[in-house]
Amino acid sequence: MGKASYKRLKGSRSFRQRLLLATLSSTPILIEDIRADETWPGLRNHEISLLRLFESVCDDCHVEINETGTKLKYKPGTIMGGRQYRPHDCGVSRSIGYFLEPLTVLCLFAKQPLTIKLKGITNDSKDPSVDTFKSTILPILKRFGVPSEGLDLKVESRGLPPNGGGEVILSLPIVQSLTAVNWIDEGFVKKIRGTTFSTRVSVQFENSMIKATRGIINPLISDVHIFSDHRSGPQAGNSPGYGISLVAETTSGCFISADTAVSQARDEDTSSLADDAKRDLMPPEDIGVGVANALLGEIIQCGVVDSTHQGLLFLLCALCPQDVSKVRVGKLSQHGVETLRNIRDFLNLTFFIKPDPDKQSVLLNCVGYGMKNLSRKVS
Repeated sequence: MGKASYKRLKGSRSFRQRLLLATLSSTPILIEDIRADETWPGLRNHEISLLRLFESVCDDCHVEINETGTKLKYKPGTIMGGRQYRPHDCGVSRSIGYFLEPLTVLCLFAKQPLTIKLKGITNDSKDPSVDTFKSTILPILKRFGVPSEGLDLKVESRGLPPNGGGEVILSLPIVQSLTAVNWIDEGFVKKIRGTTFSTRVSVQFENSMIKATRGIINPLISDVHIFSDHRSGPQAGNSPGYGISLVAETTSGCFISADTAVSQARDEDTSSLADDAKRDLMPPEDIGVGVANALLGEIIQCGVVDSTHQGLLFLLCALCPQDVSKVRVGKLSQHGVETLRNIRDFLNLTFFIKPDPDKQSVLLNCVGYGMKNLSRKVS
């Protein structure tokens, strides 16, 4: 057999999507100059952990990393899925939310339904929380024809930065193929649901967040329910903190989200802390107001998903059968634009983009790549 032909790439940008699309399209990749000019060059811990996660759910996957971590050779294998009896430790440099999106899209096309336990940070201010994944991404998947049976995320324990300690169990069914969508009606907000959480701090933090959040959104909509999830003992992980996730559901079945989390500092002397660290000490009232305003800002954008999930929406459209999918989003985010470029590079598929000045939004449509799960028999 001849040597594999590797697609040559440079830099660390879009690492997750490159890995995902390379696996789905069975394209071996060679990534060079990974942070070669930085003080700490090479792959980060969370990127190596993602590679190991892909290795655990794929068979015959080949990974080579040079000594400095600035060069990666990745040859995809067969996506197996199945029940993973060994938990995967995501580490503490990025949260579990960083791993959930690529893992979910990948294992929809596995040979067997996936069940896996992920350990690490469940909520932080960098990545979408596990609460947002459950209340926003799962409904988006159902929109594309993913069955509800076997689709779940269970939060067994919370984990906050810097020490983590959270655990979740992800269950995913498999599909023969996704369903193309015509999703351009964002509808009107009919209800807002939310979840506050606190770990190793007083439950009063949650009460303050709920009160502040309701002060912003209750005058605008009456159907608002915010649930509290106070954890203590082993279920509270290894670090104190608190946070909130809000999701607005519209009359057309759109789910728009916003969330954040705060890790409580133990050191009372904050005079020498950087601005980012001081921001982590924000009171719960400010957190509630901030997330409520962020949610309203996402709603005003007039899209069927929020800016955080544009990339996921475009990926699912691209992986649909060879039929036209049409979607509406607000202002294209940087992540959304990078996703469109990665889809073009790996799947040779382009989106037709048309601004809609009347609604200050953007319409996109494409003919799907025709991704099929050949291991699943047609019933």
